[in-house]
Amino acid sequence: MAPPTPQPDIDYRLAFEMAPVGLALSRNRIMVDCNQHLCEMFGASREQLVGQSFQILYPSADEFERTGERIAPILNRRGTYADDRIMKRVDGRFKGEAFWCHVTGRALNPNDPHEAGIWCFEDLSAHRTVKAELTPREREVAAYLMQGMTSKHIGKALGISHRTVEIYRARLMRKYKASTAGDLVHKLMAG
Repeated sequence: MAPPTPQPDIDYRLAFEMAPVGLALSRNRIMVDCNQHLCEMFGASREQLVGQSFQILYPSADEFERTGERIAPILNRRGTYADDRIMKRVDGRFKGEAFWCHVTGRALNPNDPHEAGIWCFEDLSAHRTVKAELTPREREVAAYLMQGMTSKHIGKALGISHRTVEIYRARLMRKYKASTAGDLVHKLMAG
């Protein structure tokens, strides 16, 4: 058996920086490092992001808090979490612009999921635009509808009644001029 061919050393810092998605390392929901792609996606410099709470990437403080509460048990149980959500650009020519983003995270300590983690952000705005002005709760309901969840399951995930979810779904249908729930999901997915 021939000895294994020596492999070149991998420069993990270069891999982090050159990743085709936005990456951030976190401690207690504070960004301790990020790559250039994340900075470009959010229209910010590294100096504007490192040391800041992830809250600056959310459309509202309320959504930041609710998302943190919602994902902690899942990170604790599985160690990973992923969803599509609306985020906002921090600075630059698109400052304040809302956009759809796929977010994936891994807790480094599942027993304390917010203690430390690595997060991946993928900008979905080229395929899905935010066409209507939505409230924070409407954004959350829309994200769950796109996952194919029922009003009952969305209500359970958000800690609200399924009837309240149906009210938000009806508002979304009006805003997107959708005639059915399927049409709404299609329009949400298309942007």
